[in-house]
Amino acid sequence: MAKQEDLFKNVVSHAKEYGFIFPSSEIYDGLSAVYDYAQNGVELKKNIREYWWKAMVQMHENIVGLDAAILMHPTTWKASGHVDAFNDPLIDNKDSKKRYRADVLIEDYAEKLNQKAEKEIAKASVRFGDAFNREEFVSTNARVVEYLSRKKEILERMAKSLGDENLEDVKALIEELEIADPETGSRNWTDVKQFNLMFGTKLGASAENAMDLYLRPETAQGIFVNFLNVQKSGRMKIPFGIAQTGKAFRNEIVARQFIFRMREFEQMEMQFFVKPGEEMKWYEYWKKTRLNWHLSLGLGKENYRFHDHEKLAHYANAAADIEFNFPFGFKELEGIHSRTDFDLKAHEQFSGKKMQYFDTETNANYTPYVVETSVGLDRMFLAVFSNSLKEETLEDGSIRTVLQLPAVLAPTKAAVLPLVKKDGLPEIAKGIIEDLKWDFKVAYDEKDAVGRRYRRQDALGTPFCITADHQTLEDQTVTVRHRDSMKQDRVAIVDLKTIIDSEVSMKSWLMKAN
Repeated sequence: MAKQEDLFKNVVSHAKEYGFIFPSSEIYDGLSAVYDYAQNGVELKKNIREYWWKAMVQMHENIVGLDAAILMHPTTWKASGHVDAFNDPLIDNKDSKKRYRADVLIEDYAEKLNQKAEKEIAKASVRFGDAFNREEFVSTNARVVEYLSRKKEILERMAKSLGDENLEDVKALIEELEIADPETGSRNWTDVKQFNLMFGTKLGASAENAMDLYLRPETAQGIFVNFLNVQKSGRMKIPFGIAQTGKAFRNEIVARQFIFRMREFEQMEMQFFVKPGEEMKWYEYWKKTRLNWHLSLGLGKENYRFHDHEKLAHYANAAADIEFNFPFGFKELEGIHSRTDFDLKAHEQFSGKKMQYFDTETNANYTPYVVETSVGLDRMFLAVFSNSLKEETLEDGSIRTVLQLPAVLAPTKAAVLPLVKKDGLPEIAKGIIEDLKWDFKVAYDEKDAVGRRYRRQDALGTPFCITADHQTLEDQTVTVRHRDSMKQDRVAIVDLKTIIDSEVSMKSWLMKAN
């Protein structure tokens, strides 16, 4: 656990030191759980968004994009259930005065049981080697069976209690498990209460006539209210999808773990409209498709797992999370939900406007069912960033800090370095920059010895360093250094574009997802 905490501290520190993420309003001591994406962070975030958009929209003929407004008519949130049901169960510690989500405290306890089971499995794997049968060991080892069955029992009880709105039993479960305040160790808890997460605001020139509005807590509703506009103007036929990226806002009870849980965040969502009765087929399709997209980035198959929901939201008939192994354990990265026809029917009821699809093949109207995929862009950023940050011991005993970002997502694709700041080498290096910048985000770096410059670019996650030296003056070749292997190749300047493109093109990376 201490090692994981150290890793997480390194992630936060590295993100600030190298210009990826800054605390918001830091000169005024910051604002809790609000962050600014710095010069390198904004590039990485943009690249992740584009990687998602290309896979979701450009590669699917029946999926189109949308950019709905953040402010929506307040009845939208009444229809969606957010006004009445968008709550989290909170609990306060009487001694520390700290506030926590009761369900997260219980889930963290259950995850510790899972980690104990995984440790037993890992030890057995080493002991038995190639003869190890994980499935058989998990089902027969008494200790592992106990850990996993206890975890399942706890989560099922919590889900039932929350579903029944039995908050007394949620508190009772916390007390029975002897869950303590993570910061102080105190077990002196208040009762569990529900807390609505929406931020309120006002629209109007005067306080007397202002309309009460909400900052949107999700991007999905902007898609639902525009369902017919998109369908008719685009002549879309079922099944089809509408995708959107954008900001959402939630007044989180406990916003912590860096950018994992923030009050202002960005979502990448797609709502896929299908014929009633076919939703489960598409639900399984999108579970598989989305996991393959994540795996295409090469962050390690062992770092992903599916978690099927015990407690379903009021709109869903099936739901699963793709969880990622963050430095603080497995947590939700993306949700895939079968939302039924709840949203369209609710907006039809509250607006009085028909929200049905006319099927020309059957000459019948019906309300489509919806399968949703929703991934947090900030969480995706954290997954990629934390997984990529490595410390390596080199042959000479020195330590190298390297950010091994997937090359397709790296903020800067190549840094161009003159070996020395004279003899015409800076001019050659800048000429290479002028040529490459039309196709790639590239950087020029001439400060310090070339070895130090290599280390700086390693820490920034730059896949290639291109060095112009005195041989370049003679034969128009340069040295290309590869970030991960540190291997150096001598190549012609005219071949640089092809070499870089072969490593960073979205096409080659996304084809791994198919």
